[in-house]
Amino acid sequence: MTWAERLRGLRIDLAPLQTSRDFRLLFVAGTVFYFGAMVTYVAIPFQVYRVTGSNFAVGAVGLVELVPLVVFALYGGALADHVDRKRLLVGTGVAQAVATAVLAANAFGAFGPDPHLWLVFVLAAVLASSSSMQRPSREALMPRTVRHDEIPAAQALTSLGMEIGVLVGPALGGLLIAFVGLGWCFVVDVVGLAVATLMYLAMTSYPHREETTAPSLAGIAQGMRYAMGRRDLLGTYLVDIAAMLLAMPVVLFPALAETVFEAPELLGLLYSAETVGALVATALSGWTGRVHHHGRAIVLAAAAYGVCIALAGLMPSFWLVAAFFALSGAADMVSGVFRGIVWSQTIPEGMRGRLAGIEMLSYSLGPLGGQVRAGITADLWSVRGSITSGGVACVVGVGATALWLRDFWSYDARTDEHAVAERAVRAARGEG
Repeated sequence: MTWAERLRGLRIDLAPLQTSRDFRLLFVAGTVFYFGAMVTYVAIPFQVYRVTGSNFAVGAVGLVELVPLVVFALYGGALADHVDRKRLLVGTGVAQAVATAVLAANAFGAFGPDPHLWLVFVLAAVLASSSSMQRPSREALMPRTVRHDEIPAAQALTSLGMEIGVLVGPALGGLLIAFVGLGWCFVVDVVGLAVATLMYLAMTSYPHREETTAPSLAGIAQGMRYAMGRRDLLGTYLVDIAAMLLAMPVVLFPALAETVFEAPELLGLLYSAETVGALVATALSGWTGRVHHHGRAIVLAAAAYGVCIALAGLMPSFWLVAAFFALSGAADMVSGVFRGIVWSQTIPEGMRGRLAGIEMLSYSLGPLGGQVRAGITADLWSVRGSITSGGVACVVGVGATALWLRDFWSYDARTDEHAVAERAVRAARGEG
């Protein structure tokens, strides 16, 4: 094989975009959704700080979003296993568009000369609720829009769309705030939500093919028991939680830029470094479709994430720090792609919504706890010490998980009973 052929083999596989109209709609809608959501993600904290001048008030936005995130991720997952997921995507998209439009009106002074702070907090909770209800349906629907053998490529493309939104959205939000006003951030998000919702509406309906479970605590508990009873799924959750809880350094970026390197103007580069690394890794993800030991790939990628974070904390120059953060973002994306492949290729149709809700909790709560851990360690020790110790702890935590869940380490998509069963079901339905 020539070097040119090897390089072509690294390119992201675009086959799902070429073969599936509904996946194209889902991909573009998801990308636009993330883009607009990240613009609002910048605007809400900035508006709260402008009104109050309080860092605590800014942090309180996250607190009011936490309970809705937990409750509606679980409920939305249970709902996705009972109702038409397309209708749920459209309904929650409309709800988010309306809430964001009210945020825009509030910012433009439609309800008085000054924005109402209480309204910002209420609408932040509404947005957290509706987006948490929407995401399980979007993730559960993706495997049905492509052939079974296209799932690895579809997962990588979905991740690419998300990273594009995460990278470009905050940058545009900052420019809008600086040059045309904060209210226009919400207008851009409303337009994006409208476009995404229309694309969801244009998709084919995907009714459930088997008897469904109505949303209930018993149904949610059934999903949790299923997730905990499968050691391969348990491994994906625990590895991700270990990485985010023990090593996530984002909360320390302001202190790293201002007090360690005395270069606050470079703060934005720290925030974008991991995303750039993730984008590059996703663009070169063609090789992921040729890997079958997904558990091993997840463990190694998560351990590499911890190593890169630890080394970033030790680097003497800003640019070396940023480079290792970029490498950590690439490793995290590789781990995320393989986690998504395991979920999409092995979870039965009737469980996908509930398991997507549980998965959403695993990668939402881990970073929240990680911020607390990193901040406390930095205050008690140092910024560099917090970053490096977190990376080392991540490697230890991921290694311990792999040792405990040995069958997760040995997972092989060609022979795993759940992957084989799902392939057989889809083949019987003529879905590839």
